[in-house]
Amino acid sequence: MTHWFHRNPLKATAPVSFNYYGVASGPPASKICNDIRSSRARLLELFTDLSCNPEMMKSAADSYFSLLQGFINSLDESTQESKLRYIQNFKWTDTLQGQVPSAQQDAVFELISMGFNVALWYTKYASRLAGKENITEDEAKEVHRSLKVAAGIFKHLKESHIPKLITPAEKGRDLETRLIDTYIIQCQAEAQEVTIARAIELKHAPGLIAALAYETANFYQKADHTLSSLEPAYSAKWRKYLHLKMCFYTAYAYCYHGQTLLASDKCGEAIRSLQEAEKFYAKAEALCKDYGETKGPGPTVKPSGHLFFRKLGNLVKNTLEKCQRENGFIYFQKIPAEAPQLELKANYGLVEPVPFEFPPTSAHWTPETLAAFDLTKRPKDDNTKPKPEEEVKPVKEPDIKPQKDTGCYIS
Repeated sequence: MTHWFHRNPLKATAPVSFNYYGVASGPPASKICNDIRSSRARLLELFTDLSCNPEMMKSAADSYFSLLQGFINSLDESTQESKLRYIQNFKWTDTLQGQVPSAQQDAVFELISMGFNVALWYTKYASRLAGKENITEDEAKEVHRSLKVAAGIFKHLKESHIPKLITPAEKGRDLETRLIDTYIIQCQAEAQEVTIARAIELKHAPGLIAALAYETANFYQKADHTLSSLEPAYSAKWRKYLHLKMCFYTAYAYCYHGQTLLASDKCGEAIRSLQEAEKFYAKAEALCKDYGETKGPGPTVKPSGHLFFRKLGNLVKNTLEKCQRENGFIYFQKIPAEAPQLELKANYGLVEPVPFEFPPTSAHWTPETLAAFDLTKRPKDDNTKPKPEEEVKPVKEPDIKPQKDTGCYIS
């Protein structure tokens, strides 16, 4: 599988002790505090553990989120919130905006932020797996599924939890609509790249491949447009990636559409379609250079040197030469001045996010456990108030280098 995906950094967070001296009394409350502290630390460790797989991630995430739910929801399943929702301040950085964190004294903010990082982990896991040499069919399916799972998590956060925040997300931060929408669309587009690679490998009809490539290019164009109103200082590199992938898959669409036209004896139109593919490939090549030279979050690489990129260039060149030869010997058709309109609709292979739900509240939360937290005993000099100017240490992500000739770069 010869894919290359842009990845923004993981979100970083300040340590949380869950020590509520005077407030939490008795063994059940102490046990809950110990368990949630250790399960949070374990989940954070797994984000950078190269041996972690989706099963391990789901188990650790469910363990933490089920305990955190006791800080958010009432135990009687009413619409009331837990009395503990605002007891703890949480600090999280954003994927684009450096190490100055956002801070909210709200367990819902923690649920969303940690969930966001779980989704990012799935995208990075997919990217890492796609970089293996001789990737198996099962591994390709896991790449595909991981990207759909990530999209489902982002979508669930946007629709069901971000609206519950008391303090709305600031502009340009991860939890605001433009960014989370872009992450959802990018996951769908990258999963469709896997579908396209599979369709090519199995020699599916060029018409289907062209339609899938066209739909994927449209996804990337939509994602790029979604980021267009963000500050270029921190969105430029990401946008270069989205734009080059749009041009790249538009070139794919014109290339395979040209093959369909040739099979229908429309050689002149096929040549014009391949010429358009050449044009978009050249645009993508120029954007690859721009991407490598643009500063901002994400890896510093030269995408045009990767196999996934070079293969398309050869395919466009060879297909165009074939069409020109056949037109010179057989068809003698006029080449249209205008490129054919791509009005392609894929009936198969389109990606939808995998539905996601957080786990229910842990059984360790009982009315007796909750009663053991007495908020009237909170110290008056409460030092948990937000300190947004305080820096949080960045996550030390493993430095994964692409294996030989995979054409992938894993951030």
